[in-house]
Amino acid sequence: MSTISALAEQLNSAAGAASVTKNEAGSEDRFLKLLVAQMQNQDPMNPLDNAQVTSQMAQINTVSGIDKLNKTVAGLNSQLVQLQALQGVTLVGRDVTVAGDRLSVADGAGVGGFDLNAAADSVKVDILNAAGRLVTTLDLGAQGSGRHAFEWPAGAVQDGDGYRFRVQATSGSASVLGGTLMRDRVDAVSSAGNALNLELRHSGPVSYDTVKAFN
Repeated sequence: MSTISALAEQLNSAAGAASVTKNEAGSEDRFLKLLVAQMQNQDPMNPLDNAQVTSQMAQINTVSGIDKLNKTVAGLNSQLVQLQALQGVTLVGRDVTVAGDRLSVADGAGVGGFDLNAAADSVKVDILNAAGRLVTTLDLGAQGSGRHAFEWPAGAVQDGDGYRFRVQATSGSASVLGGTLMRDRVDAVSSAGNALNLELRHSGPVSYDTVKAFN
């Protein structure tokens, strides 16, 4: 059986486990004693009705159920981190999409991306060299909302040249740019507590949760 399959079985086992600890049993026992005492000392002219008794019984069941649910969720979270770690190892050497403005250059072409919060009447991408000087502007025209990619056929441009880009996206006079996206290479993975981090070639350490797409 594969490691991932074994972990999946552990997830199912954790979700179905429901054991009552001594502390939980003690809490329920104390609640029942208080309820009995309340009934014994109730006002004979204004006794507890069935609805009140049922409501109080439901409260202890709810508290006990929430405690069990919290423990189950904590166990599932631990298992999820292990699954993420396994997936993270398989990402080493691959490209991912993260927030950023560095132009990824491969085979003589530069690529990047961006998110639009709404449809844009006009989208323009400025390409900047390592010194921050404008090299060219790509006019992408009108674009719909959502995620978009662009390509700059730059010829024999080397990856180490450090090209960057900026995006101007407007609807009328309002900016609808949600953010810029770049490709980066995963060089290593690490974990700290319940957090999984990816070490990217250009962006450095980023949280696994911040990755927008796996290329």
